[in-house]
This record gives sequence, structure tokens and C-alpha cells, in this order.
Amino acid sequence: MHQTTFAFGGLLGLAALGATALAQSDRHDSHIAIDNPADLTNEEGRRIYADLKDRMAASYAMSDMPEIDSYQTWPILNVAPYVSATHGQRYVNNYVNQAAAGYATLKPGERLPAGSVLVKDSITVTDDGRIFPGALFGMEKLAAGASPETADWRYFMVIPDGSIFGDTMGDNPDLMTYCHDCHLAVADRDYTFFIPEEYLAGN
Repeated sequence: MHQTTFAFGGLLGLAALGATALAQSDRHDSHIAIDNPADLTNEEGRRIYADLKDRMAASYAMSDMPEIDSYQTWPILNVAPYVSATHGQRYVNNYVNQAAAGYATLKPGERLPAGSVLVKDSITVTDDGRIFPGALFGMEKLAAGASPETADWRYFMVIPDGSIFGDTMGDNPDLMTYCHDCHLAVADRDYTFFIPEEYLAGN
């Protein structure tokens, strides 16, 4: 049984993280990795997320991005938050809108339709008991030919104060180019990564 006492970071704690930690980008080509992520049970992860999710949704909504305004009403595809190595060792949750309903069962060669939106919200949880909301990472499938350099995917990231860190079709697109570079590894699955099987809802 885990004995760590977790302390939630308030506004001062978030401010203390500074822009570099909140942006979670190192040289604009990768996410800053958490050196000491906590090893949470599913129950602990769900409890921590339940305590933070309303605050996170309200903060992300300050970005005024209509694509994510009600993302927490969409289906969540994982049974508990899980550590994502590709998102800096943060605990993440996967939400998809109706258009992206086929994401979890996508087979090699299949493609999601235009209008599909995939969102990961994230939490930093360290093994010394610190907890902070993390960035929200999003992908939107655009109309054919809208962004050939990213295979018609738009990538965006919203940091916990509601600021848009980058958007390949909007502000600071150069800060998000590494997203597609990473997703090239799963080009055969329409540039989308699998949810770990043990965390996939319905398994």
C-alpha cells in the first residue's frame, strides 16, 4: 500500500513552476520529463483526478478554444490515469469527440474522419507527494489538404493557466512541430498512439 502523502499545488504552487515547467517543452522539440513520477494505483489515480478535474476544465476553458470547451463530457477511453512516456512521464486521460469514436479500435491503414478531436489532459504527480495540473494536449483532424506537412492533423497545447502554448494552425506553430515528428512513428495508424491495453476501457 502506498504511504506517500500527496499535496495539491494551489495557484502559488503553479506560479512557482514557472513558464518552462508549465509549457513542458525543452528546446521546443520534446516535453520536459518528470524525473520522479509517483507509482500510483488505479484507485489513487482516479481519486487524484476526481479532485482536480473540475479545476483543470475551468482553467483550460480560459483558452477560449471551442474545440475543448466541453471535452470532459466526451467519452473517456482509459479506466484510470496512466503515465505517458511521450508526455513527459505525466499521468494522462484520453478523451475523444463523437467523430473520433473509432480511435481506440483503429487498425493499420484506417483513417479518422475530418472533425475528429483527441484530447489528453495531464497531471504531474511526483513520488515526493507533489501534485499539479499539467498541460492539455490536443489533436484535430482537418479537411484533406488543409495541412499537408502534418498529414492534415492540427496539434495544440494549453497550459494550466489557460494560455495556448502552441497551435500548428494558430499561435506559435513552431513550438508544436515536434508533435508531428513524434507521431510519425505511428503513421500507419493515422498518426495516433495506442492507449496501453491494461488501461483501455472495456478490456
